Amino acid sequence: MITEKKFGRTLDKEDIILYSLTNANGVQADVMNYGAILVNLFVPNKAGEVADVVLGYDQAKDYFVNGSCFGATMGPVANRTEKGCFEIDGTIYNLVINDNDNNLHSDGNAGLHKVLWTAEKNEAENAVVFTRKSKDGELGFPGNREFKVTYKLTEDNALEIHYGASTDKKTLVNMTNHTYFNLKGHDCEKTVEDVKVWVKASHYTKVRMGAIPTGEIASVEGTPFDFTQMKVISKDISADNVQLALVKGYDHNLVIDDYEEGKLQKIAEVVDDEAGRAMEVYTDLPGVQLYTGNNMVPEYGKAGAYYPCRGGLCLETQFFPNSARQEGFIKPVVTPDKPFTSVTIYKFV
Repeated sequence: MITEKKFGRTLDKEDIILYSLTNANGVQADVMNYGAILVNLFVPNKAGEVADVVLGYDQAKDYFVNGSCFGATMGPVANRTEKGCFEIDGTIYNLVINDNDNNLHSDGNAGLHKVLWTAEKNEAENAVVFTRKSKDGELGFPGNREFKVTYKLTEDNALEIHYGASTDKKTLVNMTNHTYFNLKGHDCEKTVEDVKVWVKASHYTKVRMGAIPTGEIASVEGTPFDFTQMKVISKDISADNVQLALVKGYDHNLVIDDYEEGKLQKIAEVVDDEAGRAMEVYTDLPGVQLYTGNNMVPEYGKAGAYYPCRGGLCLETQFFPNSARQEGFIKPVVTPDKPFTSVTIYKFV
């Protein structure tokens, strides 16, 4: 079932609408047309107790800033691009420099998470489809493009996110979702350091200062980045490790094993024993950014809940950071003949 209500207005006085998707098991996902953002996600635990497990705000206007990108659809190119530029067929394209000397998430003030999308309900699929058109040159990217994000809630407690993008000129697209999960509930006022995580990744991309990948795809064996066996985040997050020190914890791209283009597979699981909740993650992309909220500035969110540093966990499915520039990385190139499509699933079990 899908219901809707007004959630605020943009600075241009356009209505912001919050759409609520529900299923028969008590799961509810609330998404809005501003930024195609996931605002709330209510999930029961094993005892049937329902909690909202994603961080965010009660009012749309608070998302106009949203420095942590709670719940946001990131793009056209998520994550970091070195020196804020890239080349396609001999032409250099320049992006805004907004993260040290680099570009982060295309544009922090005008990316896909900071614009109003057109929305259409699909009652038959229990889904909401958001679309957004971008002109050639917008944010520095080539091509007249149309982006699409579909949120679908299934009866087996899976929130599916389907991405799409078409263009009339060769361009780059690497969309992801930046939701912060805390399976105890967004209002627990605790960090996520005591949750257990498994990731199907025997390698990761090392970074240097500025969180830009060095280009090395390194083995996780014997490092804090080994989540091939489920372990508690706190076990290694404070280890004496240069890679952890560079970004104050986990903020690294893990390289998914057995990646094949278009192949959807389970790539991660998060278990919170205290909460009695677990979440599986599925994707058809080659990487996932494990981020433990190390740069969160403590603040108050929904219902006045206190969000501490490391108060949420992100698993952002993606092409690798800086894939636009780094030799050896799969480039997220989209052409008129090859549109971008991808699926991410967060399933509660």
